[in-house]
Amino acid sequence: MDNKPIVLVIEDEPVLRIDIVDMLEDDGFGVVEATSVENAIAILETRLDIRIVYMDLDMPRGVDGVKIAAAIRDRWPPIEIVLTASRVDGARIQLPVRAKFFAKPIDPIQVISAVRTFAENP
Repeated sequence: MDNKPIVLVIEDEPVLRIDIVDMLEDDGFGVVEATSVENAIAILETRLDIRIVYMDLDMPRGVDGVKIAAAIRDRWPPIEIVLTASRVDGARIQLPVRAKFFAKPIDPIQVISAVRTFAENP
């Protein structure tokens, strides 16, 4: 499909990042990869075509993934956010508005469904 919705994947674990990228590309999405929050912010500042951020909340060096997701929502309100984590109880964290949360290990069908819904409803 032309004009594929672009998803920015922020994941520091290479194997997990590759799996997510493959899953999204297999479903027809364009994907940009970021290995750190700093890398992701630099990408967001230059890529105006990113519609969705898929982000792991379990980031290294004490980075608060929820605060980063909220900052992305505040700075780029049209971007939709999908969050994942293995060590966070999704029911207890304060998610940014409209964000979707999936506990790891993720269910690929549920994640793709959420990303599709975001892509179809700009």
